[in-house]
Amino acid sequence: MEDLNGYEGKMKYKDICSAKFIDRPNRFIAHVELNGKTETVHVKNTGRCRELLLPGVDVILSHSGNPSRKTAYDLIAVYKEGLGLVNIDSQAPNQVVKEWLKGQEFTLVRPEYGYGDSRIDFYMEKGNKRYLMEVKGCTLERDGIGYFPDAPTERGVKHLHELAKAVSEGYQTYLAFAIQMEGVTRVLPNVDTHPEFGAALEVAEAAGVKVLYLPCRVEEDALYIETRQKVI
Repeated sequence: MEDLNGYEGKMKYKDICSAKFIDRPNRFIAHVELNGKTETVHVKNTGRCRELLLPGVDVILSHSGNPSRKTAYDLIAVYKEGLGLVNIDSQAPNQVVKEWLKGQEFTLVRPEYGYGDSRIDFYMEKGNKRYLMEVKGCTLERDGIGYFPDAPTERGVKHLHELAKAVSEGYQTYLAFAIQMEGVTRVLPNVDTHPEFGAALEVAEAAGVKVLYLPCRVEEDALYIETRQKVI
């Protein structure tokens, strides 16, 4: 990997506010205390987030602005003691990586690319070289190290198999971890939760799939990639 000129992908939230987390009845919604009242909000992450979503912690909400929605707010971030703000918006990693890729000197960047039986997050071209990149957001931290996944992901295992296969067909392939918290620069497979993902990652790396760690700066109303590294 060459270290060329840097670029910072960034996404912004338009209308945010702070609240206190109460509980999470299911993976899609949570209850928070907002302006002295209990509000039901949408959780933009179907992972467990058990070490983050604890009763009484401060959370950040984004107002949807859609009057037809059942929930007026999305829960996008949470403060973790000893670490700081963690963005848990599962859509954010692809958005910031898409912006980051614009500065990577590719001649073509195509999201949601069909390959095999999967849709890979990004297909890129530069000259006669073809690239595939799958993006995973990391929100789980232990002792300064990131771990993925925080819940079993058969889809993630399938993506690794597809990336490994693509290497044999001449693609340069990448698994990119967008680290949605500060102070963490490395991600390991969470084999305690999903050993199959760890095994698939080991096979994929042996086949030539490269792993990128993309540390992010997390703000209440923004997320952006701070790394200066280049794919090409």
